[in-house]
Amino acid sequence: MSGALVLFMTPGLAIFYGGMVRVKSTLNIMMMSFAAIGVTTVLWVLYAYSLAFAPDTGHGLIGNFENVGLNKTITEVIGDPGHQIPKLAFVMFQLTFAIITVALLSGAIADRAKFNTWLLFVGIWITLVYVPIAHWVFTPDGWISHRVGALDFAGGTVVEINSGAAALALAIVLGHRDGFKKDSMRPHNMPLVLLGAGMLWFGWFGFNAGSALGASGLAATAMINTQIATAAAAMSWLAYEKWRQGKPTTLGVASGAVAGAVAITPACGFVTPLGALAIGLIGGVLSAWAVSGKYIFNYDDSLDVVGVHGIGGIVGMIGIGLIATKSVNLMGGSGLFIHGSPSLLWKQLIAILATGAYSFLATFIIAKILQKTIGFRVSRNVELEGLDTNIHAESAYDITAFSNR
Repeated sequence: MSGALVLFMTPGLAIFYGGMVRVKSTLNIMMMSFAAIGVTTVLWVLYAYSLAFAPDTGHGLIGNFENVGLNKTITEVIGDPGHQIPKLAFVMFQLTFAIITVALLSGAIADRAKFNTWLLFVGIWITLVYVPIAHWVFTPDGWISHRVGALDFAGGTVVEINSGAAALALAIVLGHRDGFKKDSMRPHNMPLVLLGAGMLWFGWFGFNAGSALGASGLAATAMINTQIATAAAAMSWLAYEKWRQGKPTTLGVASGAVAGAVAITPACGFVTPLGALAIGLIGGVLSAWAVSGKYIFNYDDSLDVVGVHGIGGIVGMIGIGLIATKSVNLMGGSGLFIHGSPSLLWKQLIAILATGAYSFLATFIIAKILQKTIGFRVSRNVELEGLDTNIHAESAYDITAFSNR
């Protein structure tokens, strides 16, 4: 069920992004999410799951090929006696994480990326960036989880900081959209944005609670913490907007909800409900502030992946280092404000820096090579006319049908 909920998030992301872009590229951005489902699933079966989750040789960097084709996993189970689940359920659950992580990156390069190059990029990025980081954090022998000892319940590093850093690299390589800082580039369909945000909110319960790998008290804690932080961030983002601009917006409440869900993702299984409330409130405000960074630092992150997912993930990871408590999870740790020791906070900071640096550098190199060889960005004429008609020979809305009635 949790795997199905997380998979549901990617069509939700497609709708969320589809409403945020200009009308002439609506279908293209939605296609990028659906294409991520297809490419990632094929690679997951062939080798990606095995490299991410099979045991390594002790270095903690990458797994082996023992689960290629998933044949070995068909009859296996994982978990403690009495709390076991089929390994294929875990394989499916983790596949949906990989899918939505790479799909998130499309938001940074909306309106200007070649679709064929995007397909190739997805395959390369999953192999060279997502798979190693997943192994570092999500496996018992990964160097971040085992040697560093950092905590990440549901993907603050693997999904959120990873996607934020990679999005920044992509935005830099592909450059500004035509009209950046000049045209308003407002979302063309706010009802779609709200619908997509609602689908993401709904699916996020599978994302976070499912990471407990069982219907347990810990899953219930992760679930309520997800609701609390998501709602709190939606409200704090609106409050920030009201203070800065004088008006709360529908885009603000949708973006704030996503920012809160992002922020609580790594911490949902390690903090109390009051801790989740604090993380949500802070995450909403900091993400709202961070999205303006693209205008200050002059990079065109079209749909604010860096500000929402990158900054939100950092808030959650640091939150663990400050307010995590073993009263919620005995397998976790105690933060600075709970135990008085900065030890866990330092571990969280190492995980943040390692994940962000590797993701940014690797993504930058991949995107730069693709741009220099087969080209990653469409021509100016295609961008101005719109990607939907040029690349897909379709349009999101049949305006002539309405005008003829």
